[in-house]
Amino acid sequence: MTDTAAAYDQLAERWLDADFDPLNGIKQHERALAFLGDGARGWALNVGCGCNTRFNPLLRAHGLEIEGIDVSSRMLALAQAADPGVTLHHADICAWQPPRSYRFITAWDSMWHVRLEEQRPLMLKLMGMLDAGGVMVFSAGGLDAPHEHDDATMGPLVHYSTLGIPALLALVAEGGCVCRHLEFDQYPQKHVYLIVQRAEG
Repeated sequence: MTDTAAAYDQLAERWLDADFDPLNGIKQHERALAFLGDGARGWALNVGCGCNTRFNPLLRAHGLEIEGIDVSSRMLALAQAADPGVTLHHADICAWQPPRSYRFITAWDSMWHVRLEEQRPLMLKLMGMLDAGGVMVFSAGGLDAPHEHDDATMGPLVHYSTLGIPALLALVAEGGCVCRHLEFDQYPQKHVYLIVQRAEG
């Protein structure tokens, strides 16, 4: 059994050092935010926000106020120091009850640490938190079938899981959303990201 919070407490500074690509995920978020159209207002939620605040200027440029949630207290302490204007929650997204709905949700390289049996209810929960016309961008393991494993490549043992692309697409439709974009953005790595949008009205 892995402890994601403890692992990322140990790893937090890795996302702030010179080896981390500051452009990681930027163009993908720009593409996702474009689906909101001009003059977007409301709230954005960063699920598994971590300590690196590189997405915050993009979100603010679209008129969005920002909330973040993470299980790692060290990640949150670093994020708060870097950008005190963000509302942060130290909580498990699976159990957390949101205070509002959101115009935009990002879950970049975070949801895959959730256990496989919790992936489906979490996806439905997040899509249900979107405003009408709201957009969510998230990354996942780009496999054809469900899979989960533990990995210690970064040092501490960390859990990974994915529902697989066919199940993710079916779940998007079940959650009242439409898939606007799906891409293997780091091919040949099995890293896929999706942009989904909640139906209007």
